[in-house]
Amino acid sequence: WFSGDAVHMANENERQEYVLNENGIIFVGNAKYIEARGWYYGQFQDHLLNICLTMLDLSLYYRQDAAMDVSRRGDPKYVGRVISSMINGNDNDNGVLLGKWQGSFHSHENPSRWDGSVVILQKWRQDNYKPVQYGQCWVFAGVMCTVLRCLGIPTRLVSNFNSAHDVDRNLSIDKYYDSSGKSLNIGKDSTWDYHVWNESWFIRPDLGTAYNGWQVLDATPQEQSKG
Repeated sequence: WFSGDAVHMANENERQEYVLNENGIIFVGNAKYIEARGWYYGQFQDHLLNICLTMLDLSLYYRQDAAMDVSRRGDPKYVGRVISSMINGNDNDNGVLLGKWQGSFHSHENPSRWDGSVVILQKWRQDNYKPVQYGQCWVFAGVMCTVLRCLGIPTRLVSNFNSAHDVDRNLSIDKYYDSSGKSLNIGKDSTWDYHVWNESWFIRPDLGTAYNGWQVLDATPQEQSKG
């Protein structure tokens, strides 16, 4: 609400939606059959703020340099990077959710059964901050939205269908064939039915005013950030 803050959102309707709203819809499926799933963010429920602050203290950023980490917690760009790392537990940092996309889920929770963030975050705390099993992109994004809204950063979810996963970053999806037209199983690029990530609203003094506004954050563990 404070006009001098890096996350100031001037429009009251947008503040109601992207900061205060505890309920939302996540769009999943495929381009020909889009499904709307209800999701309970619950960012103002009991103990959620303490869980979110603990998440910052458990991060590799804090453990490597506590003074530097704490001094940067007023920067939403930095906090967003830390939280996007901590939402997934795939890099051994006590993250919230372990990702799994194939095989059996019978011994743990099938990602499709989750319908809100609060039970996931509470389970993470109750299990002494061991990653909850399992999450997929929309679950990572739903929990990420809860944590960032709880910390006062306006956040929303974005769903994209026929979503290109460009591993080698050459801005194309490469497929390889032999001289007879047979597909070759080389290259790691792919196209997913859909992908869900987050956008958070804050200014970018490091890039200039043209870049102020919605900023992309993605907690799904695809490639490592910064190497």
